[in-house]
Formats: sequence, structure tokens, C-alpha cells
Amino acid sequence: MRRASARHRDVRAAWYDRQGPAREVLQVGELPAPEPGPGEVRVRITRSGVNPGDTKKRRGWLGSAMAFPRVIPHSDGAGTVDAAGDGVDAGRVGERVWVFGAQSYRPFGTAAELTVVPSVQAVALPDGVGDDLGACLGIPGITAHRAVFGDGPVDGRTVLVQGVLGGVGALAAQLARWGGATVIGTVRASSDLERVGPGSVAHPVALDDTDPVAAIRAHAPDGVDRVVEVAFSDNVELDAAVASIGATIAAYASRGERPELPFWPMLFDNLTIRLLGSDDFPAAAKQQAASDLTAAARDGALSIPVGAVVPLDGVAEAHELVDRGVDGRVLVALDATAAWR
Repeated sequence: MRRASARHRDVRAAWYDRQGPAREVLQVGELPAPEPGPGEVRVRITRSGVNPGDTKKRRGWLGSAMAFPRVIPHSDGAGTVDAAGDGVDAGRVGERVWVFGAQSYRPFGTAAELTVVPSVQAVALPDGVGDDLGACLGIPGITAHRAVFGDGPVDGRTVLVQGVLGGVGALAAQLARWGGATVIGTVRASSDLERVGPGSVAHPVALDDTDPVAAIRAHAPDGVDRVVEVAFSDNVELDAAVASIGATIAAYASRGERPELPFWPMLFDNLTIRLLGSDDFPAAAKQQAASDLTAAARDGALSIPVGAVVPLDGVAEAHELVDRGVDGRVLVALDATAAWR
């Protein structure tokens, strides 16, 4: 193994060894430092991104069990490559990177000073792109990319993003705009319309409008080509009513577990329903998403509001903020200058 520094014996980290409420199960202390194996890199984390999927795993959502005896949570992060395993270019040591999938089928996530991931899951951060943004790209960014581009380019097409103020929705709108699409974005209430960024959303629509179908159709008389859907069971009737013939509805969440569909209208319009589970996207799709997300960030096309940055000792509160649905992304800071904000 090639490394730039001496072997680390212990690192500060957060972990849980049983599922439950954040303040009851999350612990913070020291653990043995992970060592990169063949094809892996070790990353010194500065920012760890907290996603709803991380808190769902911690609390056993839908009856999920502990995948490992101990879990260091969080899949997303940003930092600097600290060491490279066999088969990895030693020149990567010292490279600023953003990380995805650290805790996807693996026990050691980014809620630690050091983490280890396959080299392809540590993506070089362009100059001028900060660690805060980098730590926000993983799960929401790759999901958004798959929702927007999973059925091909969107240049010249119209994309409807449901829940455009959410973590995935905001990135989907920005990626679609970056890809050349006209974006229609929805919010739940008219009072939220002023929060929609005009840079990515050409036409914001409130779902509490007296006729949201007509409001969307006013901007897309022939229907929308892609729908990015955060609440499939709630919105499927509307989606079917505004979709063009041959459109795709790409859903990554649903409030109801067994949604009813307007089958015949969707059949006659030859609609495709694409369901998105981020941990199990094809490897090639993840790599394309990582490449495009990095390019979009380099181009200045991505802006992600951060709602809170907390030090590692505050990891339980970070999980609670995510579960409460705080506006903006929640990050855990691992560097020595971390402060609540």
C-alpha cells in the first residue's frame, strides 16, 4: 500500500451498533483507522453529508435490520485522498475529492475522520468547487441524474420536476437545465414559489393552484417529456395528465406503498415508469452520473443550499434535523475548525 503519512492507529468517528432514535444509539469516540485494500483509497473527510437514507437505516425503516454489527453512517462526503491501495495511482494522494457510496453495502461511512472507498467512488473535485458542495453530490445528485438522464439526453425537451425545493428535486432541475431542457418545477404551496431559483426553473407551479394541470399545460401544451417524481402515490394522476406520448415518469419516493394508477390513460400514452433505488443503480450509470455532476459543478451550474453544519459531536442532532425536514442539506464537519452554523 502506498501512503503519504504514517499509519493511523485511531480516528474519531460516529457509529451505532443497534437501531433506534439518534440520541439513543449514535456514539462518538475513537475507532481503529481503516486501511485501503487493493483498488481503494483512504480519504481524510472534511464534510460528511447526511441523507434521509442514512437516518432510515439507523432507525430500521420498513423493518430493515443491521447489515453489519457496527455501522459508521453516511455515504456522502468530501475531503482529501490520504492513502492509496495496491493498483491505485499513488499520484491520487493529496487529491481533493467528493465521495459517494461509502456506506452502500459497506460498514464504514463518512462520519469519521478517515474512510476507505473504491477508488472510482472518490471523484476529483474541480478547483473552485468547495467541500460543502462536494459532500452534497452523492446520493441526491446521482439519483437526480438517473431521473433526468436515465432515458437519454434532454436537450430541447421539457422536464417536470415535482418537489423542486427538495434535495433531489433541486439538483434534478439544475441538471436538466444544464442538459438543455426547459424545466417546470412544482412546490406544494403558493407561498413557496418565491423560493424557487429562476436560474434552473423556467416555470414554477404550485400544487395548491386551483388547476395545477392547466398551469403546467400552459407551459407544455404538448405535454412534458420527463417527470422527476418525489411523491408518486400523491402525484401520479397529475403526472399522467401532463405527460406527453412516450414520456417517462422517474420516481424515487412515494408516500403510499401501493399507489393506484390511471392505467388506461397511461397505457394509451405509452408511458414508462422508472423506479429509482440509488444503492443499486448500474455501476456504469453511477460513473456517468459522477462525471456529469463533476462537470456541472465545474461549470457553476450547481448550487445547493446548506441548512446546517455541525461538528461530529453533534451527529445526533444532524440526524434529527434531517428527520424533521430542515430546509437545506445537513453536513457534519470533521475538520478542526468545525463550528455550528
